[in-house]
Amino acid sequence: MENKPNTEQAKTVQELVWSPKTDLGKRVKSGEITSIDQVLASGKPIMEAEIVDTLLPGMENDLLMIGQSKGKFGGGARRVFRQTQKKTKEGNKPHFSTYCVIGNKDGIIGLGYGKAKETVPAREKAVRRAKLNVFKIARGSGSWESTTSEPHTIPFKVTGRCGSVRITLVPAPKGKGLVCEKEVAKILMFAGIKDIWSYSFGQRRNKVNLIKATEAALKQLTTTKLSSKVKNATKYQEGVCTPQS
Repeated sequence: MENKPNTEQAKTVQELVWSPKTDLGKRVKSGEITSIDQVLASGKPIMEAEIVDTLLPGMENDLLMIGQSKGKFGGGARRVFRQTQKKTKEGNKPHFSTYCVIGNKDGIIGLGYGKAKETVPAREKAVRRAKLNVFKIARGSGSWESTTSEPHTIPFKVTGRCGSVRITLVPAPKGKGLVCEKEVAKILMFAGIKDIWSYSFGQRRNKVNLIKATEAALKQLTTTKLSSKVKNATKYQEGVCTPQS
């Protein structure tokens, strides 16, 4: 008897084959674009997560602690999912939201927010949107106490704001570590920053606004125009990923 091919396995393999729909995706799959720097320099939005998977195969991701479990007097432990619910005639309809950070720990980072009726789809949405929102940051040695040429911190002070939350990131000398809130430190670690000082104001218990404010501050590192003299003094270096062969 001849062995018939397993149609389910064939269908799974077929689904794994990426068929790009956008012009940017087609150029990446054909090999015309080989670096994430080319994608970001083009100014075109990334509409397919497979573009990042192809150009940055070593990206790591993690979920941020934006929620809190139920506890006595509101003292529940922090968790990655924030639960909300809508009261209807049929009963309570819960929704779960989460925030994902993705990065190569070498100057490339992305943040994504996902919300769904269940935890797994919410996590998948967050990871996908984080890949679609990747951007470069600039690193350097901007602290007056530091004499090293290694880009271990940020080149200059930046401030980001979202809602009532305002956070300021300040360059720190080598060996100081990430002196900031835990979730902010996780974001900076995925971005490749090793030393930093920070201070913040407003309703910092709202972790979503705090994350968005941190993202706005990091984006200022590349949008701020600097002279060549300042770049040399602060050891300015944008995150560059090695092109894939």
